Amino acid sequence: MSTATEVLVHGLGVSPGLVCAPWLSFGTPVATSAEDPVGESITAETARVRDALATVSGDLEARAAQVDGVASEILLVSAAMARDPGIVSAAEENLRAGMPTAHAVSVAFDGYCAKLEALGGYLAERVADLRDLGHRAVAVLLGVPMPGIPDPGYPFVLVARDLSPADTAMLGGSDVVGLLTAEGGPTSHTAILAKSLGLPAIVNCADLDRLVEGRPVVADGTTGEIVVDPGDLRQAEVAEQVAEARARVAAMSGPGRTRDGAPVGLLVNIGTVDDATRAATADSEGVGLFRTEFLYLGRQIAPTLDEQIATYTSVLEQFAGRKVVVRTLDSGSDKPLPFLDLGAEENPALGVRGLRVGTVYPDVLATQLEALGAAAATTGADLWVMAPMVATAEEAEGFAALARSAGIATVGAMIEIPSAALRARDLLEHLDFVSIGTNDLSQYTCAADRMAGSLAPLLDPWQPAVLDLIGLVGAAGAEAGTPVGVCGEAASDPALAPVLVGLGVTSLSMVAPSLGAVRASLAATDLGLCREMAVAARGARSPQAARSAVAALTSGAPR
Repeated sequence: MSTATEVLVHGLGVSPGLVCAPWLSFGTPVATSAEDPVGESITAETARVRDALATVSGDLEARAAQVDGVASEILLVSAAMARDPGIVSAAEENLRAGMPTAHAVSVAFDGYCAKLEALGGYLAERVADLRDLGHRAVAVLLGVPMPGIPDPGYPFVLVARDLSPADTAMLGGSDVVGLLTAEGGPTSHTAILAKSLGLPAIVNCADLDRLVEGRPVVADGTTGEIVVDPGDLRQAEVAEQVAEARARVAAMSGPGRTRDGAPVGLLVNIGTVDDATRAATADSEGVGLFRTEFLYLGRQIAPTLDEQIATYTSVLEQFAGRKVVVRTLDSGSDKPLPFLDLGAEENPALGVRGLRVGTVYPDVLATQLEALGAAAATTGADLWVMAPMVATAEEAEGFAALARSAGIATVGAMIEIPSAALRARDLLEHLDFVSIGTNDLSQYTCAADRMAGSLAPLLDPWQPAVLDLIGLVGAAGAEAGTPVGVCGEAASDPALAPVLVGLGVTSLSMVAPSLGAVRASLAATDLGLCREMAVAARGARSPQAARSAVAALTSGAPR
């Protein structure tokens, strides 16, 4: 159904949901020029630059205090970057070269961005953050509003080239009901935080210039489909679909089940004690992924044994009677820690990260396992502990022995590397469970940097090759009678959830706002149909074809 004025465009859906609303553009940064007036005193102008950066940093810290969890961590990292004295020094050099103050700051940030882009890897991923800090500092110097999210007083879909972590983290306090960006990928900050807020989001949209200003858009964060300038009939139909979806979600509660009663554990992902406090009230069966690295980030020394015991105890107490799956420290690559010097690496994503850090700093892993064992003994919680980035059965065996010696009864591993998926049967000889991290599994399967927006289609969890690997792990788990979970971003996709169950996955872990839609999707689908969906998706030649094949099977299914 369409009208003559409607235009259909596509991006990559990264946060499920359907929305119809007017759209507004993200506030444009102020441009600077070498022709702007020059300040009279270099000393005074340098002081202005320093004060502007302090203002930016303080603003980000204030925003961090208004949010929790991942959003707060991201803002605090950006605030620390704004206080880098190297930026002030570079700006001062530009001032001495005769540049106007705001332009001197802009050029200083451009220089830093160019250096980071040349270095590649994790540092290149920080370029968008740096550019945002530069735009904010320039706005302070010129006395104009900082670029950011509009505040029109009514619900709208936000359209942007991309969003910095600082702005993405504040979406929850705005009138934004959906998000469209020209850049970005399924594992970007934008995608992850949009999902945590329950906002439909589509990234990597190449045709956003076709939007009709002042008119509404329909955005489907599941399929990545965007209807530009929808007609009245389309808008009415979408409103009805949204109402029906909300009613289905509201009617569902309790443990995850397929329509014919096959159990599927529905769990939440957390990263901090604050996350645990909020997530504990969600209708879930426990925690499927506790990212412990947030306890380590932003520190110059490792947390002590007592600190760790206190933190883990606080988290476990929130989920008394439910299971809590803890991932041991996943540092390295995009999460470097100053007290764990891993040296310079040509390709950190393929270097010392995850469990491999424990081979370089064995005391860090041993202390963490000791703390987890002590916390479990104190709380009596159902603690499951898994290691990240396990590649071989030998690594799985070594980790399992170490964890069990620390008093941990249930030991598992993340399946993020194709070798681990291909030899899952070997790994399961030593483990009590496995959990598939689809973000990294997609990255390593398709040789595509998970932070590279231009490669976003290769990171789509509907890629048939990725589904093949998940199917291998599911089959190995069924043969061994061992639980197989998914805790990557794919777990929160209500359209993909039945496919994953059909591949042999027994539990799905996600951000709390996604639980209802996934629960409703599973409750509407028989286990037999889940398996048919899995066969159809694996038989497709592309993510789009996989989605279409699954949709064709469900079009006649009862809802």
